[in-house]
Amino acid sequence: QVQLVESGGGLVQAGGSLTLSCTTSGSVGVSFVTHAMGWFRQTPGNQRELIATIFSTGRIKTENDANGRFTISMNNAANTVYLQMTDLKPEDTADYYCHADLESTQFGGRYWGQGTQVIVSS
Repeated sequence: QVQLVESGGGLVQAGGSLTLSCTTSGSVGVSFVTHAMGWFRQTPGNQRELIATIFSTGRIKTENDANGRFTISMNNAANTVYLQMTDLKPEDTADYYCHADLESTQFGGRYWGQGTQVIVSS
């Protein structure tokens, strides 16, 4: 019923930048309210780590912005969340996952994207 599609990952040299995007869409006839969207990242053998959450009100809750190198933003009308990453470092190499906290008359809860891989070469 609901799908989150991520894009923007890839291979980049240290010092470079990437912007990840994640768009939430529903099947025909499905409507929902987005309360929040956010980004996590995960490296092999480790738990998924919260980067930041942005609420539909515009409030941002940051857990790890990599010392100001990561910026989250959202286009409410497009149900799309972005993660702008600058001055990337090899330790930023991870799988990045977006989530959306949704509510409708038919369903509700946290939904996840499929993940997008970011590889930062030194």
